[in-house]
Amino acid sequence: DLAFVVEPSDDIAVQEQPLILYCQVEGIQPITITWRKNGAMIVDSENAFMLANGSLYVSRFQRLRGDGSSDEGEYDCMAQNHYGLVVSRKAKIQAATMSDFHIHPQNAVVEEGGVARFQCQIHGLPEPVILWHKNSMPVNTDNERYTLLPKGVLQITGLRAEDSGIFHCVATNIANVKFSREARLTVSGSHSSVYKDPMILVGPENLTLTVHQTAVLECIATGNPRPIVSWSRLDGRPIGVEGIQVLGTGNLMISDLTVQHSGIYVCAANKPGTRVRRTAQGSLVVQAPAEFVQHPQSISRPVGTTAIFTCVAQGEPPPQITWLRNGQILETSDHIKLKNNNSTLSIYGINQADEAIYQCLAENSAGSTQASARLTVLWADGLPSPPQGVRAETVSATTIQVSWEKPLQNTKEIIGYVLHIRKAADPVEMEYQEAVSKSTFQQLVTDLEPSTSYSFYIKAYTSRGASKASEVTVVSTLGEVPAMPSLFIKVINSTTVQATWEPSIKLGQHEGFKLYYRKVHLSQYTGPVLLASNVTAYNITHLDASVVYEVKLLAYNQHGDGNSTVRFVSLRETVERTAVLNPPCDCMKDEQNNKTSTTGIIIGIHIGVTCIIFCILFLMFGYRGRLLMCKNVQEQLSTPQIPRSQRSATGLVLNGATRRDRDHRDLNGKRLDMNELERLFPASPSQEQQEKGITVSPAGWEHTWLCIRELSLSLHCPLLSLPSRLTALKLVRACVCVCVRACPPSPPVPASPTQPHMKHDASLVL
Repeated sequence: DLAFVVEPSDDIAVQEQPLILYCQVEGIQPITITWRKNGAMIVDSENAFMLANGSLYVSRFQRLRGDGSSDEGEYDCMAQNHYGLVVSRKAKIQAATMSDFHIHPQNAVVEEGGVARFQCQIHGLPEPVILWHKNSMPVNTDNERYTLLPKGVLQITGLRAEDSGIFHCVATNIANVKFSREARLTVSGSHSSVYKDPMILVGPENLTLTVHQTAVLECIATGNPRPIVSWSRLDGRPIGVEGIQVLGTGNLMISDLTVQHSGIYVCAANKPGTRVRRTAQGSLVVQAPAEFVQHPQSISRPVGTTAIFTCVAQGEPPPQITWLRNGQILETSDHIKLKNNNSTLSIYGINQADEAIYQCLAENSAGSTQASARLTVLWADGLPSPPQGVRAETVSATTIQVSWEKPLQNTKEIIGYVLHIRKAADPVEMEYQEAVSKSTFQQLVTDLEPSTSYSFYIKAYTSRGASKASEVTVVSTLGEVPAMPSLFIKVINSTTVQATWEPSIKLGQHEGFKLYYRKVHLSQYTGPVLLASNVTAYNITHLDASVVYEVKLLAYNQHGDGNSTVRFVSLRETVERTAVLNPPCDCMKDEQNNKTSTTGIIIGIHIGVTCIIFCILFLMFGYRGRLLMCKNVQEQLSTPQIPRSQRSATGLVLNGATRRDRDHRDLNGKRLDMNELERLFPASPSQEQQEKGITVSPAGWEHTWLCIRELSLSLHCPLLSLPSRLTALKLVRACVCVCVRACPPSPPVPASPTQPHMKHDASLVL
């Protein structure tokens, strides 16, 4: 096997200086090493050639030549022997550079005891080292009031007069040395004792770094008294103590970064002894180059079997995985599949052409890595020839029988057969196998899906390997009839039941339902009633309530009828139970003729409430109806009773007007029939009333009605139509009966030919 001992690494080259890229490989000789730059082969020349140990030597590195070419780019080396070819990781080579300063220190005037901050910023490869000079001399870093941050920041706290001076910075890397402009610091006045709220001059900036680097999060605060600076993470996780250091009065430095250090950091400046605080925050993103958690392993497999390579890598951001075959991008096909985000490579039905070195490349923005493994395909002379005469016959909707004949050659070493099974529409990786003994030449394959095509082929196995695959045969299972539906029966009334069942989606593909029913003592069914597949209920009507019925339902499709579900139902018990629970109500007899408007109901109830008020007054002032609200009632009660015949002729006097005149003033122009009043309030007391000594004279009833009419008029109630007034009279009668405990029976009031009665009985409404 080929494996890299040393691979080229990322580097920064110096202009006009030599560069060496290392590559060392181990494996079975002879091994040939070649180099590529940006994917193109490098040919030996005076400028770049390969050393004897396989390394690449660039004599004079040029960032840009006159012909437009450059030595910058991505380099990799390739190693090859007769087993295969491998490619190293890509090494990124850049030229060392340094730009001009794009941030220079600025003049500052700060009072004594305050904080001064100077900043220089410059870009370069590699990252320049920045040092500070004061009055042309290096700043004394032993002074604890002076803090130098790696990104070119100088902080001076607790300023004194001697800190005044001229400052500038010097940036250095392998490419160049550069000096910034000068800035003057002036320390003015003396230390002030005036209170100042905490304030953060500069907070942490957002950083993106790589593991093992060092992060410096700046936080400089001012205030009087001097604020206390503290750090925390926004997610509440502890910052920890290992590798954590405080620079100056509040800067946080984290060395040897890990991915776990990623997060949002919060700097807080607190006034001592109070909760007054100011905060600033910045994010830290730590990237990790790709590295392998599981390397692919070299394997040997017989012809016709399956080879699987697994390559698992981690990093931040998560790396992308690419597979190579002998140094070339691997192309997937029907028998080569990549799964699990390319971390698993499966090769089905391998043959001699699949023997190669397979590489897994893992790359992200922080770096790349590679690992390789070799596939050896085993092939032995004298292996059996493929099995012959493979046939497949459909047995049922879920079963197929496969049979075959033994191979024509080299059958003595056969230890068994393997039947390969797959849905014809599925990919190769969905195939599964069943092992069969060497003396068996048929296999019953069960648990298949109805109306589905399956492919089959056979291999003969020996201890040294497998034969080639037999010819493939394809056959389909039979269709399946639908499953039994779930049937439920509900009695609607004495002659109707409702059959319901589950929707068709739970029964598979089918064309519809068939419904049958019969009296249990008869042998012949009524039906079938054909119902569509989307129908889930059917009402069976015109049934006999005195017998028991049998109801049968089945689903059918193009393959036939499914099993039926049977239910029995008796309407007699249901009817009897309904009669007990719901006794008949006389008040509902004339339901069709007892309808009135909502307005009539409301007005009738209004009069009923008026009646209740009257009853209370009636009880208080006696059975003779001595109501203060009624006019002239006492006078009328003291006069002799007018014979019934005379009353009918002349009418009753009410407030100086005859009853006939008052009836003429009804809103609907209709009169109240005295016969209806007499039927509601008979003149003669009942036997029970006489026995109890309770008597109410007809005049008392008439006066009662007159008082109620007068009371309703005084409450501005509109006069009603005859049916509505009769409904109100029922309420009056019921109320008065309760008051005097002497309620005579009341015959039903006939409906007006033009105005229907109220829907419900008046006493029931009350």
